[in-house]
Amino acid sequence: MVYECRRLLIVTLAFLLAACEPAGWIDQHGNQITDDALRGQRTVVNYWAQWCAPCRQELPELNRLARSFPAVRVIGIDFDGATGDALLAASEEMGIEFAVLGQDFAESRGLAKPEVLPTTYILDEQGALLHTLHGPQHYDDIAPLLAPGS
Repeated sequence: MVYECRRLLIVTLAFLLAACEPAGWIDQHGNQITDDALRGQRTVVNYWAQWCAPCRQELPELNRLARSFPAVRVIGIDFDGATGDALLAASEEMGIEFAVLGQDFAESRGLAKPEVLPTTYILDEQGALLHTLHGPQHYDDIAPLLAPGS
């Protein structure tokens, strides 16, 4: 009886601990991005698709942004939801230098899936939405929005 109670307690604790794990997403390289890793930094979330010409136009600007602001996390979301090898191939073909997710990161944050591509969300250090930008963006337009207090 004691053995069964201990076993039940261990199983129950395992389920409870699994439920407490932070939300996470897997990028095109198989790396996990967690809520905890994003906390405390601005995050730029960009929805794109391979078939979207304006998305292709703005990706070099986002690469530049990611290089210029190492304290800001830039994350791409493949609108079509590719994962695994397909996501890696798409991001390489598009020349993307930042993390790309096939899972819907923004939806898990309570943000609507965009109806226009590209769409860029800028989140504050706590994950709250600061700005929603529709259409292709330029580095010079996004950079001022990343300063604290903007």
